[in-house]
Amino acid sequence: MKVLVDADGCPVVDETIRTARKHGIPVTLLCDTAHEMHREGAETVIVSKGADAVDFLLVNRVSPGDIVVTQDYGLAAMVLAKAGRPIDQNGRMYTEDNIDSLLMSRYVSKKVREAGGRMKGPKKRKPEADYRFERNLNALLSDIAGDEVCNERDEE
Repeated sequence: MKVLVDADGCPVVDETIRTARKHGIPVTLLCDTAHEMHREGAETVIVSKGADAVDFLLVNRVSPGDIVVTQDYGLAAMVLAKAGRPIDQNGRMYTEDNIDSLLMSRYVSKKVREAGGRMKGPKKRKPEADYRFERNLNALLSDIAGDEVCNERDEE
């Protein structure tokens, strides 16, 4: 098992590496040349800039049971099709039960924008979102690895 991160614009890269390290799970950051980043404790794979280049590489690398951190609903759907476990930057697990409605809302929003309408942008990110992400990623890693949940913030 491994953790793959759609790292272009991902706000929880450091949290992902820290949490996966506790479980001894390797992390790979995938980004394009416009968002190149390197972090200690993770492998970085850089692809040429292009529409969905990172997404296609990530889907080709995911294996059943791998965890994928992404905020892209389309990518999450492809990961689910390959029996991966996608999670977003706020700790929401993408599942067969919620992916269709998420994709539909994305489609409707796109149609509204194409017709000249406006949609509200995402809410400002709060520290609670990072905590929820770490807690849910930790639980997911524990569930898959079959070990006890250990969260440093819970132990303090």
